[in-house]
Amino acid sequence: MTTDLVAAGVFERVPMPDADVSYLPHLALGQPDAQILRQIIAETSWRSEEVVMWGRRVPQPRLTAWYGDPGASYAYSGLQLDPLPWTALLLDIKSRVETAVASSFNSVLLNYYRDHQDSIGFHSDDEPELGERPVIASLSLGEERTFILKHKRSKATTPVHLRLASGSLLLMLGDTQHCWRHGILKKNRPCGPRVNLTFRTIIQSPGG
Repeated sequence: MTTDLVAAGVFERVPMPDADVSYLPHLALGQPDAQILRQIIAETSWRSEEVVMWGRRVPQPRLTAWYGDPGASYAYSGLQLDPLPWTALLLDIKSRVETAVASSFNSVLLNYYRDHQDSIGFHSDDEPELGERPVIASLSLGEERTFILKHKRSKATTPVHLRLASGSLLLMLGDTQHCWRHGILKKNRPCGPRVNLTFRTIIQSPGG
């Protein structure tokens, strides 16, 4: 799938061992990115969650929301997420993402980075309900932030730093989640808001 998209000049392949990662600089969304960002921030049912880390519960340094098809529940870091019904805007974005990556999705995790103090720790999207080799399509809107990937086993492999522009689409598949962790660090200087929409497919309910 990715090979064909890269060959067609649609996506740019990110050179990484043990991974299949590609980057689309901008996905056509039918209206200005800034307008979509404002609408998503205003309409989304954001939640402030606590996750289990190192045996204790800590607040996530960002807001989140989980939307999807009925039954597309998701669990990670001690959280159990049941999907909210798709909005018209999210369904439109999902359709555009699916066309771009030649794949289909039944759910989306939204992360709202309100300012430079919001972040996400290093992790892999490797929960059992995502399957053995999940396809993850990540759309960025708003402030450009740096997405960092670190190899899980090879300390000699240099971390990869990707600046995710507003409207860009990052596609991760194959062995990426098995071999790499990714995250977004806090910034030293103030910045504007960013929303990330990570489309994925739940193949079984947690514990199923």
